[in-house]
Amino acid sequence: MKNLTLLAAMLLFTAISTFGQIHSDTTKSMHKMMKENKSKMHGMDSTMHKMHKDSSKMHHNMKHGKMKMDKNPIIREGMIDLKEIDENKDGKVFQDFMCWNVVSDSAGNCPKCGMKLREASLEKAKVNLVKHGYKVKK
Repeated sequence: MKNLTLLAAMLLFTAISTFGQIHSDTTKSMHKMMKENKSKMHGMDSTMHKMHKDSSKMHHNMKHGKMKMDKNPIIREGMIDLKEIDENKDGKVFQDFMCWNVVSDSAGNCPKCGMKLREASLEKAKVNLVKHGYKVKK
């Protein structure tokens, strides 16, 4: 009976020691993970702060007329004359299918959104422009 009690006590001690070690390792792992995440979050906070600061500055400059917006000649305003844009007279232009008023006689990218300009017939470009509220010369 004494041996059985001693064996039970040893098993209990081993179990408690093992649990204590597992708990300690888990706690250390959790602390390490929290420290790493805190560092990452701080980096994200800094980035978000910089983005907010930049956008606030840009808004301020635009509001007070300090920001120049260079006009790009392929961003069309007012009455759009597709025949005039078609300099090589091949009956085709290149148009941004997101910024519809960006029309050029040569391939390239949209200066507003960066999308690749897609080839369109003069008639298709006209339909696109009218459909999206732009005025086109007949």
